[in-house]
Amino acid sequence: MAKILHTSDWHIGRLFQNHSLLSDQLVVLEQIKQIALEEKVDALLVAGDIFDRAVPPAEAVDALDRFISDFLASVKVPIVMISGNHDSEKRIRFGSGLMSGAGLHILGDIRKVHEPVTISTDAGELDIFGIPYHDPVNVREVYDAELKSYDQAHTFLVEQAKSAVNPERKSILMSHCFVSGSTESDSERRLSVGGADDVSYEPMASFDYVALGHLHAPQSKGGEHIRYSGSPLKYSFSEYAQRKSVSIVELGEQGCTVSEIPLKPVRDVRVIEGKLDDLVATGVTDPGKEDFIFARLTDKEDLLEPMSRLRQSYPNTLQIERTQYTLTPTGERLKADVSKARSEQDIFSDFFKQVMDEDLNAEQMALVLEVVEQAKKEMEGQE
Repeated sequence: MAKILHTSDWHIGRLFQNHSLLSDQLVVLEQIKQIALEEKVDALLVAGDIFDRAVPPAEAVDALDRFISDFLASVKVPIVMISGNHDSEKRIRFGSGLMSGAGLHILGDIRKVHEPVTISTDAGELDIFGIPYHDPVNVREVYDAELKSYDQAHTFLVEQAKSAVNPERKSILMSHCFVSGSTESDSERRLSVGGADDVSYEPMASFDYVALGHLHAPQSKGGEHIRYSGSPLKYSFSEYAQRKSVSIVELGEQGCTVSEIPLKPVRDVRVIEGKLDDLVATGVTDPGKEDFIFARLTDKEDLLEPMSRLRQSYPNTLQIERTQYTLTPTGERLKADVSKARSEQDIFSDFFKQVMDEDLNAEQMALVLEVVEQAKKEMEGQE
């Protein structure tokens, strides 16, 4: 039985709304190393988007260098990587010829998709082919082939790899692409406009396993053996409900089985909902108070500095949505902006209540109305 650990989309060096995630990423990379040791895997596959930028910051490069050195020294199994759309394929494959001798195989050249990395397992030799991120122009120029769409270009490269498959061995294909019909999130950069970057899964189906990268939610498409492992961390609030993990792939005589092993972040990404006072009170004893927070506030009245107040309990509150939910006759929830269609006296009353902790009396309200009317007349006189 051959056992592979499949992961992707590390995005080392990424920021979460201007907050560095590097320390969080180092923690989950350590977890990936420990999983590889405990599961006694034969190889680690990283299906693209190793870095978050084509020219990553120096600390991100240092972090990857330390991880790879530690992994190869302690786990003692090969690492196979392909470049993604966030990576610079030429930069990331620098020195790859020399590094392959140490166990690090970086597949970033579309001219070599027919050249597999062959690893030894208890079940015999296993061939791993890699298709790095590409667009039709790249493939057309390299192969002098008439290819117009992403799907045509990707299928062409898949066929190049299939032509070198040894039927006596198990084979894995790695690819960084968008398989048509898959589930995406806000944190993934679309490869082109209008869905033109979609590729078909059918040309890849003959491989024993297909390790995909680019989409951040773990999912299969076209068969359990054609799979996105997903990213190891949540990289936007649109991913808050996703369960982050790595995929353990076992290849044997009976085919392919895949299991997910969850990863535990230092700081989760959460959406919380309720009235401001209730959320502030809950945050005092919340064990996840350091998580990245998107707060949906259901208060009907206007609020004074809600972000500042929330951050007293949840210091990493990054976004607030002022909404209130109403039910339609059919039970459907409709979202409405509560800040609209409120009078000036309503807004000032809310402000006064929060500052003074008491309601305006009749005399004070009359004074507010007088000031508001005077201000309106002055503004009209300036028009």
